[in-house]
Amino acid sequence: MKATEEKTYAGETVETGSGNVFADLGLPNPEERLAKSQLVQRISEIIKERKLTQAKAGKILGIDQAKVSKLVRGRLSEFSTSTLMEYLTRLDQDVEIVVRPKPRSKEVASLLVSVVDA
Repeated sequence: MKATEEKTYAGETVETGSGNVFADLGLPNPEERLAKSQLVQRISEIIKERKLTQAKAGKILGIDQAKVSKLVRGRLSEFSTSTLMEYLTRLDQDVEIVVRPKPRSKEVASLLVSVVDA
């Protein structure tokens, strides 16, 4: 899933992305990387909304401050998707997983994260 369209503006060629920067960069497992980044983004938003220090966030999440720092800086490789989902539940968020057959119109199945604010 690479960039899909090129346009020229003021003599510069601009590519329109696919919506997944990890796919556009040709990185392995782009959908998983995007899902993890969306989970981390939500965790970071909650920490900010609640005005938690990294130390306080760490107590809630069950990790030390250094690990919280890695988390909010987006060190995706340090955390599994299931660990990130567990952190969200510790932050009083419901996490729902829905599995369904892919539509025939799609070539490959996908992984999608949707964040719903109450």
